[in-house]
Amino acid sequence: MKFILPFLGKTREKYLDAGISEYVKRLSRFVQVEIVNLKDSSPKSIPDQVFKQQEAGRLLDRIKQPAYVVALDTTGRELDSPGLAGLIADWEDNGLQTVYFLIGGHLGLHEDVLGKADLVLSLSRLTFTHEMSRLILLEQLYRAWTIKAGRKYHN
Repeated sequence: MKFILPFLGKTREKYLDAGISEYVKRLSRFVQVEIVNLKDSSPKSIPDQVFKQQEAGRLLDRIKQPAYVVALDTTGRELDSPGLAGLIADWEDNGLQTVYFLIGGHLGLHEDVLGKADLVLSLSRLTFTHEMSRLILLEQLYRAWTIKAGRKYHN
């Protein structure tokens, strides 16, 4: 199985970037992980919805089929860590090869992305920056794999 995470722009905060690198390394023991840094753009003087739609296009253009697409949004399905581990186990049982995790930019995801996702998932009812969401997602994916493997990290 392979997890692909296209990021809109680079992670600017060094402490977050270091954490992301650490969890990619840890998670890579269980699953192939690919981080794709897409070109960042600024909204300039265009309406927010137009900017979000442009970001959506860049994210959706990266998806190569067949793939399973998970969009992260506060309106999505909430899982606890064992639930996420169970979901990943189900993906494996169903033979999923590639899973994309899509995180929006500072304005969130456009409805085009949410509409094309196989699953809309929420990390929390709280709102995080898109850069923090990257780290939180990777840590939770790692935690889920340790649960599946029966390791003590998740306790």
